[in-house]
Formats: sequence, C-alpha cells, structure tokens
Amino acid sequence: MTTATKTGVNLPTLNQPDLARDSVKTVILASMIGTAIEFFDFYAYGTAAATYFPKVFFPEVTTTIATLLSLLTFGVAFVARPLGSFIFGHFGDKVGRKKTLVVSLLLMGGSTVLIGLLPDYHTLGILAVILLCVCRFIQGIGLGGEWSGAALVATENAPEDKRAFYGAFPELGAPLGFFLSNGLFFLLETFLTPSQMLTFGWRVPFLASAVLVVVGFWVRTKMQETPLFRQAQAKQLTTKSPLTLVFKTSWRQIVQGTLIVAVTYTLFYTLATWSLTYAITSLGFSNREYLFLLMGAIIVFAVLIVYASKLADIFGRRRVLLASSSALIIFSLLFPYLLQGQRNFTGVIIFLVVGFTLMGIAFGPVGALLPELFKTEVRYSGAGISYNLAAIVGAAFTPTIATWLADNWGIKFVGLYLGIMAVACLISLLTVKETKDVDFSE
Repeated sequence: MTTATKTGVNLPTLNQPDLARDSVKTVILASMIGTAIEFFDFYAYGTAAATYFPKVFFPEVTTTIATLLSLLTFGVAFVARPLGSFIFGHFGDKVGRKKTLVVSLLLMGGSTVLIGLLPDYHTLGILAVILLCVCRFIQGIGLGGEWSGAALVATENAPEDKRAFYGAFPELGAPLGFFLSNGLFFLLETFLTPSQMLTFGWRVPFLASAVLVVVGFWVRTKMQETPLFRQAQAKQLTTKSPLTLVFKTSWRQIVQGTLIVAVTYTLFYTLATWSLTYAITSLGFSNREYLFLLMGAIIVFAVLIVYASKLADIFGRRRVLLASSSALIIFSLLFPYLLQGQRNFTGVIIFLVVGFTLMGIAFGPVGALLPELFKTEVRYSGAGISYNLAAIVGAAFTPTIATWLADNWGIKFVGLYLGIMAVACLISLLTVKETKDVDFSE
C-alpha cells in the first residue's frame, strides 16, 4: 500500500525503512510534551512574576513599580524567541526536525531549572535580577525552536485530511502545561504559608519541570525524522541557507502568520496573567481562588482546541479563524463590564469561560495553518519565525501594557488593546488563501 492511498500525500511506499512513520501515540507524545513544558515554564514564570517576584527580586520599590518591573522580565524571553527561531529554524530545515527539537527541549528546560535555583535580591542585589534576565533570555532562545518543530512533527506525519487535527497535538500542550503549573501552585499555596511561598515555595514548579524534561528527552530521542523531510532530503530539496530563502520567497506569509497568531498571545496573557494580577489587586480575590477558577476554565480551552481543529479540517482553517477573530472583537468590547465589583464570581467565570472558548477556537487551527503557509524546505524557519514574532507583537509586554492601561485609563482600554489585535488578525486572514488543500509534500 502506498502512502498516497493512506494519506493522500504522494510519498514512496511505507515499507521503505527511511520513510517509515512513527505511531500516532509517538507523534502525540513527541509533539505535545515539548509544548507542555514550554507552556508549563511560561505559566510558572507568569504566575511567579505576577505574585512573588515583585517581593523576591524588587523589594525596594513600590508595589506597582515592582509589579511592572517583574512583568517586564516576563517579556525578556519573548524578545529572545525570534533569535531562537532563526537558529533552530536554520538547522531544522537543514539537518532535520528531530535533532533541533531535542536541543531546544534541553535548553529551555535547563534554564527553567536554573531560575528555581537563583538567589533573591536580598542575597545578591541587582545581580540576582541580571541572572534572572539571563536565564529568561536563554529560555526564550530554546522556546524559539520548540513550537514550530513540534507542529511539523505532528502535521508532517498526518494524513492529508487530518492535518489540523494532528496539528492540535502540540496546541494541547498549552492547556496541559497551564493546568500542571497552576495546579502545582494551587497545591503549594494550600499547604504552605505566604512566607514559605516567598522563601522557597515559588521555586518548586521551576525545579519540578526537570521531570517533564526527562520524559520529553526520552520520547524525542526515540522518534524518527518526519517522512516529508526525509523525502525532501532524498529529492535534494533541502537548502543550505533556509533563512535567506524564507525571507526572499515567503516574507508575505511571515507577516500574515505573525498577525494571525499574535492575537492568541494577547488574549491568553490577558486571561491568564494580567487578569490574575488585576483580580488580586482590584477585585478582592486571593491568588489561590483565582488559580482555581483559571484551572476550571482551562479545561474549556483544551476541549475547544480539538473541536475547532476538527472543524478546520471540514470547513477550512480560514473560515474558523475568521469567525473567532470576529467574535474576539465583540468580546474585547464587552469583557470589561464583567470585571466590575468586588469578588464578582459570576462575572469573572463568564469572562474566563468565554475568553478561553474563543482562545481555543483561535489557537487550535494555527497548528496546521502556519506550517501550511510555507514549503517544506523553509517550513521550520517560516513557521517558527512567524510564531515567535507573534509572541513579541502579541505577548511580550501584554501583562505590562494591560496593567498600565488599567491603572491609568481603566480596563475598557485593556479591551480596546485586545480589540485592536483582533482587528489586525481579521485583516491578515482576509489576505490569506485557504490552505486546507495545499500539497504539503512540496
């Protein structure tokens, strides 16, 4: 039986050893584990930056300034991510997806563990802050090669009519990492005192990520290179200078992909990081209470990723994403009215559930859409650069900007900020042709 018969992709027969595919189970684990670690690390950092780092690393300034400075360190990794996408995209398109994914996993996991070992400001002074930023920068470089490689492992192993569904595997790492990170913080805050959390409790999630790294390393060393990349190698379609080629031939797709994905970052960090800080400082919630609400809402996020990806395989990626970006514009105008009053559980739950529903619809299909915008020879570079530029545009300073807007102009301007990003996504989608039926083997 040929691959064309099974998947619709025009590849040589599967009984050739160099074109054998990994099992679906291996593809799921290999693509999901890295993004789970990525988002576990980022959620752990986001939670710590919003609640503990102001006192641990910035104890000598006012609470507001300490929070802003702490959230600025959150943005350091996002600035580093495009550099990581250049490095890992170059080698991912040149030597393969597997090797670069193993290295990116070790780099981001190692730097996360080091953050958990850092001395605080009272021990090292400003040097502690510098070391925090250095670890965060290195973490960002590793993260820069993670998502795009994981998305390619999934989609380049997928049947042609299920690419969006397979592309949901790395996307599901987002809610999984979030749930594990916030669940661990929730348990720690249940059994430790606030003083203990400031002293050592906040470090536990960073150190615990080492377990996920070991599992991820084992899974990825066992997997094979993707069949489409091996086909490209056999046909000598790989290039020695993928970065030069991708900017020369696919700069328009990079811009389109960046703007399409950026709003998902803005929405997520508005929901998960800014709203956590705002709920604690302005709405009367405890950190533990709000983490519990976030953990419930994240289940909705996971379910909608899968559902939206299946819809994208049926109706096309563009149609699903146009619907989500249009709904996000409406949500951005209405959500500030939900975050009114003290301890308004009803309003907050609606805000989180609706927000994460739209997040799942917007995020699920991009696991297929971004890789489909680029040819095999520059797919790792193109998808990675787009995804990580989107991280800067949409997320690097979202918690800081949203906090400043809420403090100075009110939360309606936080909604306006999200709405502008949704409009940019909508405009970009209108310039993109449907990618559902592209020849993914080219």
